[in-house]
Amino acid sequence: MTQISDPKIAFAYLRPACVLLTKEPTLTNVEKLSSQLKEVNDATLQQLQDYVLFPLRFVLKVPGPKKEKLVQAVADAVSHVLENTCIQNWDTLHDLFSELCLCLCSPTDPGKPADTSEELKSSVLRCLDALFHAAYGDIVFKLFEPVMLPGVGAAVSLLLALGEKEKSRDIQAAALKCLQALTLQCDCAQDHIDSSSERCTIGSTMASFLPGITTAMTRIITGDLRQGHVVTVRAIKVWSSTVGLVMEDSQLQAGDPQKSPPPDLGRIGQLVIHRTKEWVQSTAGKLCVLLKKIISCSLAHQHWRVRMGMVELSDHLLATCSQSLGECVGPLLEALVGAVNDEEPRVRQRCEVALRDVSQRNQSCSAQTFTSILSENLHTLATSLPRLMRTSEDQKKLYVLNVFLGYLKILGPLVSVVLNSAAHLERISKALMQVLELDVTDVRIVEERSVAVTIETSSTAHIQRKRFLYFTDDRIFSVLLTFLCLGYYGNLYLLTDHFLDLYRQSSAYRKQAAMVLNEIFRGAAGIGVVTEGQRLEGGGQRAFEPATQEELTAAVTSVIEEYISVNNWHLITVSMETDRCHCSVHPDFSPYPTVIALNSNIWQLCVQLEGIAYFAQALGLSFRPMLMTSLYPVLEKAGDETLLVSQTALSSMWAMSKACGYPSLKELINENADYLLNDISLNLQRLSQHPQAPRVLTVMLTHSDHSLLPLVGDIIQDVLMALDLSYDHTAALFCSVLHVLMKALVLNDCPLVSADVPPPTEGEYYEDTGGPDVKAELPAHLSITKDIMERCVHLLSDPSLKLRLKVLDVLELCVCVLSEKEDELLPMAHRCWPALLQRLTADDPLAVLRAFRVLCTLGETCGDFLRRRVSKEVLPKLSSSLARQAPISAKAGPVYTHTLAYKLQLAVLQGLGSLCQRLDLGEADLDAVCEACLPYLSCRQPVQLQEACLSVFRHLIQVDPDAFWFTLNELHCPYPYTPPHPDLQPILLNGMGRPRDEYSDNVLKLLKEEFGWFAETSR
Repeated sequence: MTQISDPKIAFAYLRPACVLLTKEPTLTNVEKLSSQLKEVNDATLQQLQDYVLFPLRFVLKVPGPKKEKLVQAVADAVSHVLENTCIQNWDTLHDLFSELCLCLCSPTDPGKPADTSEELKSSVLRCLDALFHAAYGDIVFKLFEPVMLPGVGAAVSLLLALGEKEKSRDIQAAALKCLQALTLQCDCAQDHIDSSSERCTIGSTMASFLPGITTAMTRIITGDLRQGHVVTVRAIKVWSSTVGLVMEDSQLQAGDPQKSPPPDLGRIGQLVIHRTKEWVQSTAGKLCVLLKKIISCSLAHQHWRVRMGMVELSDHLLATCSQSLGECVGPLLEALVGAVNDEEPRVRQRCEVALRDVSQRNQSCSAQTFTSILSENLHTLATSLPRLMRTSEDQKKLYVLNVFLGYLKILGPLVSVVLNSAAHLERISKALMQVLELDVTDVRIVEERSVAVTIETSSTAHIQRKRFLYFTDDRIFSVLLTFLCLGYYGNLYLLTDHFLDLYRQSSAYRKQAAMVLNEIFRGAAGIGVVTEGQRLEGGGQRAFEPATQEELTAAVTSVIEEYISVNNWHLITVSMETDRCHCSVHPDFSPYPTVIALNSNIWQLCVQLEGIAYFAQALGLSFRPMLMTSLYPVLEKAGDETLLVSQTALSSMWAMSKACGYPSLKELINENADYLLNDISLNLQRLSQHPQAPRVLTVMLTHSDHSLLPLVGDIIQDVLMALDLSYDHTAALFCSVLHVLMKALVLNDCPLVSADVPPPTEGEYYEDTGGPDVKAELPAHLSITKDIMERCVHLLSDPSLKLRLKVLDVLELCVCVLSEKEDELLPMAHRCWPALLQRLTADDPLAVLRAFRVLCTLGETCGDFLRRRVSKEVLPKLSSSLARQAPISAKAGPVYTHTLAYKLQLAVLQGLGSLCQRLDLGEADLDAVCEACLPYLSCRQPVQLQEACLSVFRHLIQVDPDAFWFTLNELHCPYPYTPPHPDLQPILLNGMGRPRDEYSDNVLKLLKEEFGWFAETSR
């Protein structure tokens, strides 16, 4: 639509609406004028500005209460005029300013905002903002003359009240934006202050309101997070722009003209502030207090724009007010330092630019002073760090740690200068010791147990994360970067000696000191250290030289020696009640260590294991010579009974193998097997001093392959000899070794002989038949298996259920290996039968379960040998047990499937059928089995028990199909069998004509699967 550009036409067009509005100030007339104003172009509207504003201002001046909708419509119309024209008359500016402020304030209490609608407040604030931007030329600066102090003060108070106490976020943000516009510090691209004298005038006037503005903005910034980040960001901008305007160095250095106020001002003269040196110093101190509150709250804020606003505030004030705000320089630098590690890249980049500018500004005249400030701030922060970690909330803690890290990163190589000060190093180290204190109260860590054959062998296996006493936020790990910087820039020997002293000094510091040492070495090797863009620039910094490989190797050697020393490595990780072998190994310790003590030991070992992995990463291939001293201890812990320790040790083994160039754990173990096996052999001879030797062999066999087996033949004899000498204390450990060995033999089918000696052929097992009947020497793996089986016979009756279960597992594997030589297996089976029978018939259900599995394995190879024994001694017990449990399982709910009784039922049913078939049992035995299993064909039984029972009958049908066809049809006969000739007697079965019952489905399934031809015949 074409707008009116001719002033005469526009005047004629607008005049009726203006006159009508003056006579009848109603909402309809205001809206009519407002719509007509939009049809006039800007240039024409500028010429008619006073004319069209008169009726609108007249509406506001009419005495008496006015409807909010009317005032809002007037404000919107005035806003349109001001946004498209310029105010060239001071009286117009002054009057509109006063009238709009009156619209916001309460009629009864002009110092407070009126209780009006949000829409009205929003319209008036928009109109005020447009008014300040519409002021043309020098007239706007008349607002800042002394005579206007009361009026401007009232406006500032109103805007502060709206910004702080209004419930609407939009109103809050609009009020603060309007306050920025009032001081000519708005965000628009236009520069509203052209000369330094004008800036000085505004600064002098705003000095009167500086306390109120900064205090109110501080309350907003540190207030309720629910107000949203937009309000907080706007408040930070108001604080920054106001302080920057009033405390600007260039204004104060030029001198604030101290003219005496005109006598006609009266009491207004008392409001005028003279920015003297004393006033500046006093104000800077008060601002510093507010600034510290703002920084600690803003840099820990969750929204990145708030943190960005804080960085911009610091940069602005350091650039414009560094002299006048001398006390604030430290906190402002701290704010920038704290944002160096911000998670938001845009904040980090802006911070780096700001720090670079600060550094360059200080290079020419006070670089040393600037560095001293950073060093002193670091020392001050380190002093208060422990207290802050104990008393602050997580957000504040994270901010403090990020500041600490930022100082180290920015100082760069100068960190070593700071650390050369004994006071600095002592403060920093003690602070870190307290900050990194671990929470060792989690009982699950002590209770979780590992099983050597089931531990995850992946390098990415999940490991329990550390829990810190003074932290719950996962971002605690960001603090580890501080140690990387310490190691990268600091003196490696100095730091190693200092933290090793702390490590030795007290058990309370040991875990923390080890964590710091671990990260120091990673940092010294440059692992994970970011160096670009964050350090100060300047020629005053010395050339940086990282630690050499020789220095790293020497320092790592000393730390590893300390870690794997007897007192620091052989720590109790399980209760004496659960691990009998500790009683003879650690007689000096209390027999009942507390959960916290055990937990502390576990975490200490984990941290030390992580350290060895880090050292390997730091040295790379240069770590290979250290494997001779470090690999054996790590293997010890990989076999530890505590899950967390064993997981951490395995993770360390992966790190060591990769660092040393081995593609997997298998190569790591095989390439170093010679000296590992030598150490095991020596330690087995001194088992009381080295009780963990069997675990090392267990781990080696678990994570290696068949190529290791030829090397362990002699060691196994040492193991068996040691087992013979110490049944009471270490039988469980040795059984773990034997179990892993037998499992390896079963999986790899590999004899325990040297690779260069060919295995004997079948014809060599016996001499020529023409000569004397002399038995040839058994292959090594069969001989070892027999020896192991001999020990199993003795251990099957051990009081410890855990040991009996382990022995049964070993025995099952022995049977598998010896099955290739039946004449060797049968005598051994005869020897172990009495003890095995006890486990089958008079033991804990867990042992019965495991023993039945051994029986099934024996049944596969020793059928004739077992037939009579099973028939006479085992089947009656199993049958009665199944019959006794059948009604219980039929009535039980879903929870029953998690019980031991259910698992025993299931295992017996799953193995009983194949056992009967292999042993070729007689009719009476089969009838007993059938009678015991029939109740499990009921649909009321758990589904898995029904499936297992079906498998029993499938095997039984293979043994005697006629008998079991008859048995099933007696239970449920689905088909009428008609004789082929009338003279033959009719076939009568008990199952004929019976209604469908709980057995029908499973009986029909068996008849259809196994006797399908009967079904066809019946049809």
